[in-house]
Amino acid sequence: MSMKSRIALIFAAGLATLAMMSIFIVDEREKALVLRFGQIKQVKIEPGLGFKLPWLDQVVRFEDRILSLETPLIEVTPADDRRLEVDAFVLYRIADIVKFRQALGGGGEREAAMQLMDILDGQIRAVLGADGVTSNAILSPERSKLMENIRVAAQVRALDLGLDVVDVRLRQTNLPEQNFDATLQRMIAEREREATDERARGREAAQRVTAVADRTYEEKLSEARRDALVIEGEADALRTKILAKAFGADPEFFDFYRSLAAYESSIKASNSTFVIPPSHEFLNYLQSAAPRVSD
Repeated sequence: MSMKSRIALIFAAGLATLAMMSIFIVDEREKALVLRFGQIKQVKIEPGLGFKLPWLDQVVRFEDRILSLETPLIEVTPADDRRLEVDAFVLYRIADIVKFRQALGGGGEREAAMQLMDILDGQIRAVLGADGVTSNAILSPERSKLMENIRVAAQVRALDLGLDVVDVRLRQTNLPEQNFDATLQRMIAEREREATDERARGREAAQRVTAVADRTYEEKLSEARRDALVIEGEADALRTKILAKAFGADPEFFDFYRSLAAYESSIKASNSTFVIPPSHEFLNYLQSAAPRVSD
């Protein structure tokens, strides 16, 4: 091989090497920045081939996938002063790699996770410790709204870092061990107070029902007595009418009937002693009823 051919081959190899050093590939899972002396010269957010100056440019790659972060236990104090320990699971992504690089420099994802954890710590304390937020709300389905409030508040701060907070989920919600007994006693006292209130309301309702029943009973009894008096009065009137008719038809029989009624009411086992002369007119029909001895 001649010298000229060797030089050409070396030159071609050098060009190929230079070309290879000038090309970089960005896949669909990442984004990239091209830095020259620490300054951003190119932003590559679409997958594919990119070009840079060899030895002068540096390619810095960033995750384009959703990242996760778990916070440590955070102690919060809701509006009812019942302290809780909570931790959160956070999903986020690098939304703006230029702002991300400018805010964090070479710290990268590790520094971003640390700063995002500080942001979440503050926002979780602020949202769960706000006025009107009780421990019951945190432990109820209402916590979904609280988690969204935390995400929105954290998103405002995270945008300065070039991050997008996708989701925030509260995982554990526990009582601090030193407060467990006191909280348990407070819950027992609350339930006992509720039970006392329920019993009082039950007694009040029972008294109202009893009062209504007593009033209804008295009204029914009064109506029955009134009807009885009316019937009794009608019966007495009819009896008097019949007696008056009988007296008009046969006065002697009427006197006899009245005398028998008087004997029935007067001569009883408890009162059958009379101190009257035998010739008294009260005994007329008794005397006349005595058997006569024939001559």
